Amino acid sequence: MQAQILLTLAAGSLRPLLSRARSPLQLNDLPAFTAETLGLRGLALPTDLLAGLRPSQLDSLRDAADKVHCPCLLLVEVMPLDFQDAGRRPASIERVRKLATAASRLGCSALGMRPAGVVDDESLSRTAQGVKEALTALDRFEVNVLLEPGEHRIAAPAGLTDLIKRIGGFRIGSLPSFDHAASTGDAEQALRRLAPYATSAIMATVKSFSKSGSHQAWDLVKCIDAVRSVGFVNALCIDFKGAGDPVKAIETAREQMSQAILTEEPA
Repeated sequence: MQAQILLTLAAGSLRPLLSRARSPLQLNDLPAFTAETLGLRGLALPTDLLAGLRPSQLDSLRDAADKVHCPCLLLVEVMPLDFQDAGRRPASIERVRKLATAASRLGCSALGMRPAGVVDDESLSRTAQGVKEALTALDRFEVNVLLEPGEHRIAAPAGLTDLIKRIGGFRIGSLPSFDHAASTGDAEQALRRLAPYATSAIMATVKSFSKSGSHQAWDLVKCIDAVRSVGFVNALCIDFKGAGDPVKAIETAREQMSQAILTEEPA
């Protein structure tokens, strides 16, 4: 049976529900809501939603996710980490180690992060060395590291893939997003460049839909066709960053993406 793209949820999409004044959605209820209400089968968790949680609470969230077959797949650091500056590098490596510990408890197979301060080739080389040191510190964890596009030297797909190649090894990859791809001016080409390095997931960013149901910021179907064209078969994390009701937007995105995934690719 041919592998198929899995539609999952970027949990930050539901911040309005988690923070609403009346009857907020509880974190441990998030997996069931994702699976049973949204029809998605997996979670990408931003670190700010987990701030202050004890290890036992991480275990509880993992158990809740496993119970409804909606596993925690990806932990994403919301703050950029500086590996190129010698003074900041030790703190960034220690942060990655702590995040890997949390990811392991949650059952996540991957950790996403955005390198900071990569402004030129020299700082790119220093960042590559720093991330290598971080990966060495993660030897006892079965967690892959996924790099998000950033600013300056790693804003373009070529810069990020250059960084990934300089780091090397099988535990490093990319974490592209539809919104970043669109910001390059050629979303489809950017996704085709980065998707082969996306060993775990791509953030399928969603904003507003028109009354007719079309996505207004970029063409979701063309984005999916682009990643499928290079053989991507991992998770697409629906990441709502628009205004209004997140549930309705996520459900609309799920339907359109599901149809696009099931459509036979042109010969």
